[in-house]
Amino acid sequence: MTLGDRIEWSTWRICWVIVFGAFASGLDASVVNIGLDSISKDLHADLAVTQWVASGYLLALALSLPLAGWLGRRFGAGRVWLASLAGFTVTSGLCAMAPTVGVLIVFRVLQGLAGGLLIPTGQTILGQEVGSARLGRVMATLGIAVSVAPALGPLAGGLILHALSWPWLFAINLPIGLVGLLLGRRYVPRGESGNARPIDPVGLALVVTGLPLVVFAVTRWGETGRLGVPVLAAAALGFAALAWFIQRSRTHPHPVLDLSLYRNRLYRAASLASAFTGALIFGSGLIVTLYFQLGRHLDVVATGLNLLGFAGATAVVAPFTGRAIDRYGAAPVSFAGAVLAVVSTAPFVFLPVDTPGALVQLLLVGYGGAVVLVGMPTSIAAYKTVRPDQLSDATTQVNILARVGGALGGSVFAVLIAARLPDLDAAFRTGFLAVCIGALGALGAALLIQRATPSDAREAAAQRT
Repeated sequence: MTLGDRIEWSTWRICWVIVFGAFASGLDASVVNIGLDSISKDLHADLAVTQWVASGYLLALALSLPLAGWLGRRFGAGRVWLASLAGFTVTSGLCAMAPTVGVLIVFRVLQGLAGGLLIPTGQTILGQEVGSARLGRVMATLGIAVSVAPALGPLAGGLILHALSWPWLFAINLPIGLVGLLLGRRYVPRGESGNARPIDPVGLALVVTGLPLVVFAVTRWGETGRLGVPVLAAAALGFAALAWFIQRSRTHPHPVLDLSLYRNRLYRAASLASAFTGALIFGSGLIVTLYFQLGRHLDVVATGLNLLGFAGATAVVAPFTGRAIDRYGAAPVSFAGAVLAVVSTAPFVFLPVDTPGALVQLLLVGYGGAVVLVGMPTSIAAYKTVRPDQLSDATTQVNILARVGGALGGSVFAVLIAARLPDLDAAFRTGFLAVCIGALGALGAALLIQRATPSDAREAAAQRT
């Protein structure tokens, strides 16, 4: 690695500030799920209604994502990031003070609208700051928050509920958000503003309707295990709206998202691979959590403690993954991660759920590293193919695909496990077999990226070794 490839401390400082905000958003999504039962009892609401505290947040995330690219070009990515973090922090405080479950759901939707912009705008800031040659290292650092926060959520939520009441699940975001805002105002560059093309109102209406409907349909299917009329109707309307949106974006002079990026073969392969790896990562994360809660009958706190090795492995491996991507390219790193994913999860297909804990932890540490190696290169490969002025569109599109893929993966894996219950051994063997099949699919995705990578880019990566 040459001196010119080194990243200055000022850039790393920006990176860690953005990681701080991303961690708060990622932690919140999993922490609150732990407290739904407590919220239901305290606010005297039916659990089916209280579930919308979680579902409303996820749908709002999907709703705000399509706007991230346009807002970044219109106001500057840094300004949008700061406004998003401020909105997330304020609405966290409002959630903590909500007097009824209906008010809480409204505030959670507003919180999701703000939180959904943090990851794509943060990625845009970092990509514009460092350029494509050094993108892997800074994006990998952001990936620590994206990977570790959901894994720590059950432990953090369990500890909070053990010592305090449910409003603290939201109030914990206040000091984190305030520190992030103080650091962000000082160090995060505001970005160029006024570069947005006029927005297509019809296209915007189509995508912000279709995307949440699709996410609702697949998550609801995973929760109930049934393809009833509401699920099928939401899926049909959602996919129809998205299909119309895609067709309109191809011909409209000012589309909401620049879909012409998909003409680039490498971008197309890498972004679609992000959807696949998103399904694998989110789905397997659900299985690992249920493995301890249902399979080994552990409470929330004990489950969180057992996931520390998994979370720690992702945090340790992420920085090395970024360096490897910049040096060797995305495809070889993702391929190695997929192999490690198969090796670390295949034993679960044959082991009973009461397998000794030391062996389980060893396998989970391996899989924690594999998750980073598999998932991170696909999105970074997509970002490396676009110009700086196209990066806001690229981060938005890749995050949308990863979000939809993650929702689909979580639902498929949940349905597979539920179909084999109450036989715990059969249920989790089936679930981990699905993870192995998904990892083999990730191998294919890595090969697809390799084939789409221009030969001159491969030669440049080889020369840096």
